[in-house]
Parts: sequence; structure tokens; C-alpha cells
Amino acid sequence: MAHARHKRETNARRRPTAAVVAAPVAFVATAAVVTAGVLAGDPVASSDHQLTAQTSGQSSANRAAAALGSVADREASVSRSLPRGAKSAGPTVPKDKAALMLAPAAVRAAVAAARSAKTKLWTTSELNLWSSPREKAEQVGVLAAGEHVLVTGRKVLDREEVVVEGKARWVTAGYLSEEEPPALGGECTNGTSVPDGVSENVKKVHAAVCANFPDISTYGTFRSDGEHSQGLAVDIMVSGAEGWDIAEFLRDNYADLGVSYLIYEQQIWSVERGGEGWRGMSDRGSATANHFDHVHVTTY
Repeated sequence: MAHARHKRETNARRRPTAAVVAAPVAFVATAAVVTAGVLAGDPVASSDHQLTAQTSGQSSANRAAAALGSVADREASVSRSLPRGAKSAGPTVPKDKAALMLAPAAVRAAVAAARSAKTKLWTTSELNLWSSPREKAEQVGVLAAGEHVLVTGRKVLDREEVVVEGKARWVTAGYLSEEEPPALGGECTNGTSVPDGVSENVKKVHAAVCANFPDISTYGTFRSDGEHSQGLAVDIMVSGAEGWDIAEFLRDNYADLGVSYLIYEQQIWSVERGGEGWRGMSDRGSATANHFDHVHVTTY
């Protein structure tokens, strides 16, 4: 089995979570500082030409705000056309409007508005920081998973804008949440343990689950078959919704915990095929064999 490590895909099947992305708090502030010259150089549809004609007597700032309002209306229409259940990470700006939002004055206004609003979200995974949302942007750093980061609420070309050390930076969309993620650290206080001889990664899995889900009191490790006999696997005895909470917690932190694959409720997720999300398994005949009463974890 190859030990390749893949970043979790945003389109993978997941149990629904309460992840929410901040509203575009800086959008109006951006409109107020974009000049008429920027608008004049931007290709517009016929409806935008009509808008410009109707607002010719207004100030350049008002015309900018009106034009960006037209863009927002179109984006709202696109957002409403998403498949049911799909979650947008914020309004996606058409490519022909990216230059408008990335103008230096617009970026400065977005950063200022974010610092004033003080809206922060949690990173749900380790994220690369980019100098811009464009494809050939320079990577300028990394945000750790579980970091509380200031956001502007703007999204361009499938990246979201954050503010790091006072500067606008961009991260892949879909990995910011209002909910603080559970920590890997913490003390196991319920008296459970795993035996000597199991892998160090099984010990990490037990410690992390025990610290975050202290109501779990039974862990199965050694037995005569497969990876259990090698001390590489652990069964976490749980059922129902909490089982999915634990399975997703382990999947989100698979790299730190050394997880190779997970099985729960006749579904399997593996590092090697991480981009496919949870995959169905054949019926093995019983609740236990189909993993409805425990989360199975195999480690490296």
C-alpha cells in the first residue's frame, strides 16, 4: 500500500457540518474607492453600458458602486443556480471583474474594512498563502489548521482573501469556518488506554479521540486477524451521529495522526483515494461486520 498523502478534496462526500463562510463585508468599501478610469477600461455587457449611461451625472464613486452592485446581482443569480445542498464559499467574481477587485485601492479598502469589522474564521486544514488569487501567484507562507484568521469576505477565482500581518493574502476557498475545530491535544481523563505494542499512531488516535470525545469508553486493538494482529488498527466503539463526528475528525487530521484508512457504517475513506471521499462497501452480513457499531481506524 503506497503511503501517499493527499489534501482533502472539497467535493468529497462528507457528513453535513455547520461550516459557514463570512459575508462579503468589504464589498461596499471596495466599490467606494474604485475609480471611473478602472471601470472605463473594463469590458462590460450591454446592461452595464445602460447602467453607465443612466448614472453619467453621478460621481465616479457612485458609478463604481452601481457597477459593482450589478456584478453582485449577477453573482447572486449564479449562486441561486447551484445544486441543492451545495455550499458557496462566497460570491465568485467573474474573471473579467477580477482586475476591478484586485486594483490596489480596492485591496487597501478591503483590508481596512476587515480590520475594522474584525471578522475572523477558523482554518479547517493547513492552507497555502498566495500573493493573489491568480493561477501564477507566488506562495508566501502557510496557515496551520485551526488558526483564527482575519477575513475580508471577498472571493476571486476560487480563492478567498484573508489578512495576515496587515497584508491581503489568498487561500483556497472552502476551508474557513465559524466553528473552532477540535484540538488534537488535551488530556485523556476517562481512564481508557491502549495496550503496549500497538503502533505509535494508534496511541495518537486514542489520545486524540479520548481528549475530544471523553464519553467513548471502549477501544479494540489486538486480535488475531489483519492489521489488528500487527498493532496497526483500533476499533472505536460508537454508533450513530457521534460515530460520524469521530470519523470526520480523524479524516480531517489523518496526516498528524498517521491514519491510512477509516471505515464506518459500510463506508470507507483512504489516503490513497482521498479525492473520492467516502466510498460504499459490499454488505458483509452484520452490523459489526459492516462497521455500524464502531469506527475502524488503520494506521501506518
